[in-house]
Amino acid sequence: MSKHIILVEDDEDIAALVAYNLERQGWHCTPIHHGTEGWETIRKEIPDCVILDMMLPGMDGMQIFKNMKEHRHTAEIPTLFLTARTELETRLEGLQLGADDYIGKPFSSKELVLRVRNILNRANTGATRMLIHAGPICLNKATLQATLDGSALELTTAEFKLMAYLMERPDKVQERYELQHAVLGYADTTQTRALDTHIKRLRQKLGAYADYIVTERGVGYYFTTEPPAN
Repeated sequence: MSKHIILVEDDEDIAALVAYNLERQGWHCTPIHHGTEGWETIRKEIPDCVILDMMLPGMDGMQIFKNMKEHRHTAEIPTLFLTARTELETRLEGLQLGADDYIGKPFSSKELVLRVRNILNRANTGATRMLIHAGPICLNKATLQATLDGSALELTTAEFKLMAYLMERPDKVQERYELQHAVLGYADTTQTRALDTHIKRLRQKLGAYADYIVTERGVGYYFTTEPPAN
C-alpha cells in the first residue's frame, strides 16, 4: 500500500514542491496550510509520516508535535521538521522531544526525499517486529489487537500474550513451566489448570483454526505452521 504522508506547511509554493517530489516516489501526500487543521487531520487519519513546518498559523509545529506525543494513537508517527528556523537550540528541542529528523530551508528536494525514505524504512522495520503473522492469524503487539482471517479476534491480555509467545516460536514445543512462568507469571507448577483453560479458550476462539495450537502430551504446547487438513 502507498504510504500516506501529511505535510503541514503554510507556504503553498513550498508545499506544492514537496508534495510533488513525494508523490513521484509513489507516496500519497496531503498538504495542509494551517496548524490547527494539520493537527486535526493527523489525529483523524493517523498517517505513516508527518512533515511539520515550525512556524504555522493557528498552532505551530512544535505544539502539533507535542500534541502528537501526548496521544496514544499519534505518539509513534515518524516526524520530520521542515523549517527555516535552523538554530541549534530549535533543532535540539525537536529532537529531544522525539522527532525523527530535521531539515532546514532552503533544502534539496533530493535530500528531503532520502530523509523521508530513511524514516519510513526505519518505521517499517519497527512495525515488522511488532506484527506477528502466521496463516490466518495476525497479532499486533503495539496495540494488543488480533485478527483472524482479517476479522477482529477478541483475546484477553493473557490469551494474547500466550498466543504471541507460541507464534514467535513456531514448531517448537514450549514446556508447561516455561509458559506458566514466562507468559502467565505463575512462579510454581500449581497453576496448570489455568494454563489449560487459557489454551482451551484460545482454541475455542480460533474455531476452525484451533489445530494451529498443538498439545505435546506430558510436555507442553506449540504453534504449528502446518496444521493437519480438516
